[in-house]
Amino acid sequence: MREEEPSERMPTVRLRTGTPLTRFGLGGAQLGNLGRVTTDEQARSAVDTAWDRGSRLFDTAPHYGLGYSERRLGELLAEHPRDEYVLSTKAGRTLVPQDHAEGQLDDGGFAVPAAYRRAFDFSRDAILRGVESSLERLGVDRLDIVYLHDPDDHWAVASTEGIGALIELRDQGVVRSVGVGMNQSALPARFVRETDIDVVMLAGRYTLLEQPALADLLPAALARGVGIVNVGVYNSGLLARPRVAPDATYDYIPAPPALIARANAIADVCEEFGTDLPTAAMQFSLRHPAVSSVVLGCRDGRQVAEGIERLEVDVDGALWDALIARGLLPEGVFG
Repeated sequence: MREEEPSERMPTVRLRTGTPLTRFGLGGAQLGNLGRVTTDEQARSAVDTAWDRGSRLFDTAPHYGLGYSERRLGELLAEHPRDEYVLSTKAGRTLVPQDHAEGQLDDGGFAVPAAYRRAFDFSRDAILRGVESSLERLGVDRLDIVYLHDPDDHWAVASTEGIGALIELRDQGVVRSVGVGMNQSALPARFVRETDIDVVMLAGRYTLLEQPALADLLPAALARGVGIVNVGVYNSGLLARPRVAPDATYDYIPAPPALIARANAIADVCEEFGTDLPTAAMQFSLRHPAVSSVVLGCRDGRQVAEGIERLEVDVDGALWDALIARGLLPEGVFG
């Protein structure tokens, strides 16, 4: 076990189940070699920096590198006391073994061998098997949060068997909190209203660029006491730099010119108030009372430190008023 250095834990919000979420969490997609190989040194520096800066929330999924992110994160977190951190993963994108030619890589965007294919399956048995496999890969005997992973086209089975299986595990103490993780706000709002979930991981739908979750998910979450973990707060790259590049991506595809122009208009206002676009994006991500935490995917310690520092900057509160006045944020954007 890694010798613990003194560190001050970040401010924490508790879900209704008591699960404590630090305001910043480390997302594990890059630990699964998203887009390109992440070295062991980079992965270690990401986890160590998050820990040393007081973050105790770590998120992963079987989808990330076909299980590689879970195995890697589990090995790194094994150096810390299990009761000292919150670990979340996902279920419903089942890993099915497949034969693959030597050198053939995953076609899902991760630089790993194509030893498995992914299959959406939110049935009770698939969820129970998936959680058991995740526990084995992570090397733990319990999970703090499990989300159903992108059940967008599977409402009927996900909202019954899928959530039901997670609630069984919650009742057994194998899982502490249950939820859904999606790239939209309408269906998660329905999960909040119609099922007994504790938390939603919301990707890209309450950001400095766009806020569709204001109309459905965030009010529902406040009414039901369901926490929101905000992810994708840079809109997959569009808000990640002080100035938006012409080839910036949005939802992982080339961004339309109109969105690039809007993001640059926001950047202009940020500069007027002495900050930059990614700092404002990080600060914005936590301003709504429904949002418990922000999780940022990072490849190394530098990116982790940068994300945390952006949360700690003292941003002029008049920035938000100026963005509203210029029509770049809607009235009532902070609930």
